Amino acid sequence: MSGGAPPRVAVRDIGAYDGLAVELAGWLYNARSKGRILFLQLRDGTGRIQATAIDGETDADSFARAARLPLESSLIARGTVRAEPRAAGGYELQLRTMQVVQEPAADYPIANKAHGVDFLLAHRHLWLRSRRQEALMRLRSEVRAAMHGFFDRRGFVLVDTPIITGAVGESASSLFTLPYYDLGEAHLAQTGQLYLEAACLALGRVYNFGPTFRAEKSKTRRHLSEFWMLEAEVAFADSDANMELQEALVLAVVEHVLDRCEPELAALQRDTAPLARLGRPFPRIAYEEAVRIAQESGADMRLGDDLGADEETAVSRSFDRPVFVTDYPRAAKAFYMKGHPADPAKVLCSDLLAPEGYGEIAGGSQREDDLDALVAALEAHDLAAGAYEWYLDLRRFGSVPHAGFGIGLERTLAWIAGISHVREAIAFPRTLQRLYP
Repeated sequence: MSGGAPPRVAVRDIGAYDGLAVELAGWLYNARSKGRILFLQLRDGTGRIQATAIDGETDADSFARAARLPLESSLIARGTVRAEPRAAGGYELQLRTMQVVQEPAADYPIANKAHGVDFLLAHRHLWLRSRRQEALMRLRSEVRAAMHGFFDRRGFVLVDTPIITGAVGESASSLFTLPYYDLGEAHLAQTGQLYLEAACLALGRVYNFGPTFRAEKSKTRRHLSEFWMLEAEVAFADSDANMELQEALVLAVVEHVLDRCEPELAALQRDTAPLARLGRPFPRIAYEEAVRIAQESGADMRLGDDLGADEETAVSRSFDRPVFVTDYPRAAKAFYMKGHPADPAKVLCSDLLAPEGYGEIAGGSQREDDLDALVAALEAHDLAAGAYEWYLDLRRFGSVPHAGFGIGLERTLAWIAGISHVREAIAFPRTLQRLYP
């Protein structure tokens, strides 16, 4: 900067400027006074720091303004960085001058007191500024980066799959439907998997990462109407290889977070010991064993039923690491899963349940690669084959064994962060009863 003005720095880099004059641009999130000293807690999006204003040392106008500044005022603070072991982050700013950019005309709605969840969600646009939510969003970003890095290092190609589709990927009962020009109805994608299968037969190893939509009228802590999912598809792979890939991915993500996100995990008060203990292999249990565990926990379910949230919780609490539940009944799963060679009533699939009661975070299967078997599966699920001609072409021209999975970002983040509900794992949650803001 010209004219000898101090450099503008980020709080995260403040340690490099010990003893130097700097400028910080940010917001006031808390303040207190002690006699002739004001303690201003500032945040700038990269971190938080205390600025200390002392009567007689800080510019008089700045000191007077600081003494009455409302919370969430935006400002530019200038002063000298000083090491302070008692301060969070080890440094504070000795304030010399302050320029107020905007001073709120009303009290900040989110006060330093308990608020109900509905109130906080209605003020989600402001709630994001809190320390906990800031930590969650940073953690989410790191989890996404770890997932992308995992597949990049293994030579996977990122393929963007359609959000608007004419094909049903999962259950027709959970579709968001919209008119599509003169072509009839289209749907918001439940999954990009079918398109990834086409891409994997061209590129071998592919993945996508994007928003997914499920119109499930569910109010559980694990459900969102709009969520983000990473899906991967691999040619010449079977169900066992598919589970091994998921296992490696989860361990890589947890290792990345433990290495890079200590401040965020601390802000969330996450006990990291269960994460640090994770190792390979993840247990694999058959569907029947999972049903037995659920029944012994008091669940009202029978063989043939799909595992619900309560059943997944019971099973996941029985293990100290993620566990695969394999080989579900065909009737409980999607049409595209390959039949089990030893039992035609089952399919070669797996659900990955996170420990500590968090339940399913990923689901995958070996895909049906036989044309006749796939046509029969479409008929059994009452799906019109005409809408899937392009998908059937993949079995007509160069079909190979292949497998893939999808892993939910919000559910994975909720487990890693140790939070109770996925609605905090995304910036603006969309649920059965939430469309605002």
